[in-house]
Amino acid sequence: MTEAQRTSPTRAGSRFATRAATILVCLAVVTGCSTVKGWFGGKGDDAKAGEPAELVKFEATATPTRIWKASAGKGEGSTGVRQGPAVADGRVFAASIKGGVRAFDLQSGAQAWHHASDLRLSGGPGAGDGLVVVGSLDGEVVALDATTGAERWTAKVVSEVIAAPTIGQGLVLVRSNEGRVTAFDASNGERRWFWVQDLPSLTVRGNAPVTLGPGHAFVGLDDGRVVALALGDGRVLWEQPISLGDGRTELDRMADVDGAPVLDGPVLFATSYKGRTMAFEAPSGRPIWAAESGGAGGVSVGSDRLVVSDKAGTVWAIDKYVGTSYWRQPALTNRNLGPARIHGSYAVVGDFDGYLHWMRLLDGEFVARERAGRNALAGPPVVADGILVVQDVDGDISAWRID
Repeated sequence: MTEAQRTSPTRAGSRFATRAATILVCLAVVTGCSTVKGWFGGKGDDAKAGEPAELVKFEATATPTRIWKASAGKGEGSTGVRQGPAVADGRVFAASIKGGVRAFDLQSGAQAWHHASDLRLSGGPGAGDGLVVVGSLDGEVVALDATTGAERWTAKVVSEVIAAPTIGQGLVLVRSNEGRVTAFDASNGERRWFWVQDLPSLTVRGNAPVTLGPGHAFVGLDDGRVVALALGDGRVLWEQPISLGDGRTELDRMADVDGAPVLDGPVLFATSYKGRTMAFEAPSGRPIWAAESGGAGGVSVGSDRLVVSDKAGTVWAIDKYVGTSYWRQPALTNRNLGPARIHGSYAVVGDFDGYLHWMRLLDGEFVARERAGRNALAGPPVVADGILVVQDVDGDISAWRID
């Protein structure tokens, strides 16, 4: 019997009050900027936010199978860093606040190596070009050999690192929480350049990892803009707003782009907490279209559509060529959804209670539901070779196939 069949029925989408309007607790970071923490909180958050939607009973038409599970160590807990795994060359790499970095075989889950560390490793690792790189809550950056887990080099940035570093084209790009992007030489950790943005007074807890393109680094900013930097020296090539931080209060003005922009050929897609998604010509920054739906968790791109989850708990499918909506699925209201991903013929999203929800890409109807664990699925899942890998806030990892 599937989780879908075990769950009691209720009316779907009965409450659409957005979570952002009731966030009352902010976390001060080193720059003096306040950051909203708890976007992915649990049931104990402010009661005024509205109760999470109860899960709707449906007849499952697809069968997810958990093929393995493992632990990355002591997870992020309530720090709000949204740790997630990385996949490269047939391995899954995962970090934890307490427990170092581990590598697992993607197909079997067998542990390949464990790099023990006393550092409070925060954002999920970045992986590529033979390296695994992770940052800490104290600004340390550690680069490891992807094959053995041996330390290659270390570096230091000004503040905590809660975004996965990006590796490619001879560089490691590290986004730190005071608004700085630092480029390190991938071979030895020498700093090449850095770029700094001015932060708004209030932001969602989290940063978008940097997205690489040929000679470009694309960065989603806390003020709702996307900027393209020259990979050689960090100078600004273009910048474009996705949504403006307008409104009467600082909460109303939050417009963070906290999911990594996605490059699909010559087109760059990005989405913001303000509920807007846009497509740009990547080389020039020219806007192609804008859709009035989206969220801070980022986009997943399929053959003809994007999927996004918004702050209210609605999942959207958007035509990637013109920006019109194919469908919306509102039955997960106030369940504090993580980023949506495409898994085969389905969209999938995790929630605050450890459930994974699969929806048909065609029409958004639920096809399967399984509980990955007892804790929130806050970080971005990864899909590789038909396998979905997800990490919960307690550091537990699971890998799933779906028929």
